[in-house]
Amino acid sequence: MEYKILYEQAFPIVEVKLQKGESLKAESDAMVSMSPTVDLNGKMEGGLLKGLGRMLAGEKFFFQTLIANRGNGQVLLAPSIPGTITDITLDGSYGLCVQKDGFLAATEHIEVSTQMQNLTRGLFSGEGFFILKISGRGTAFINSYGAIHPINLEAGEEVIIDNAHLVAWPDYMSYKIEKASKGWVSSFTSGEGLVCRFTGPGTVLIQTRNPKGFGSWIQQFIPVNNK
Repeated sequence: MEYKILYEQAFPIVEVKLQKGESLKAESDAMVSMSPTVDLNGKMEGGLLKGLGRMLAGEKFFFQTLIANRGNGQVLLAPSIPGTITDITLDGSYGLCVQKDGFLAATEHIEVSTQMQNLTRGLFSGEGFFILKISGRGTAFINSYGAIHPINLEAGEEVIIDNAHLVAWPDYMSYKIEKASKGWVSSFTSGEGLVCRFTGPGTVLIQTRNPKGFGSWIQQFIPVNNK
């Protein structure tokens, strides 16, 4: 399978060239265009429980499956949010934890499932009790709100990240939820509240924009109905 990420600097789109018989799974409603040789199907991958788990993690219940049944074909895929798309190749030795709305598409041998977080992380991480987990061998396409910036940590090195800026991280990395400042009042008056402390080795992908912050900013321009 050949692919390109087009227009990487602004409103990117993924162009995938499928050989006859090859398939691709994608987030529901990700398809922009496809060749007439490609069939599009909705699929509840992994059965009912895994479908429900994806919904609890903030993803769609169904995937799109695109299969080049009648010859070679081309597919264009795009996310619903403005930002960046990056490709990540997995060799099967580890999985990737992904924030909600972060998964766009993957090759056929990549499995998309959910992982349950403990009580503290579920309540305070901003991601809920379930997060998306991508595993297997192949290529996955991850999207973000804003640009994607990698933070590379050596063994024992730490970084503190605002929860709303998290995109993806390897499942072998350890992290914990903590206050942004020493005191609770200072943590919340600073506008940060709770943050994630990651410990290396590993690479954490973050997004340069905060969707919650954008929502708060745009809300001031919405007229209030006083009826």
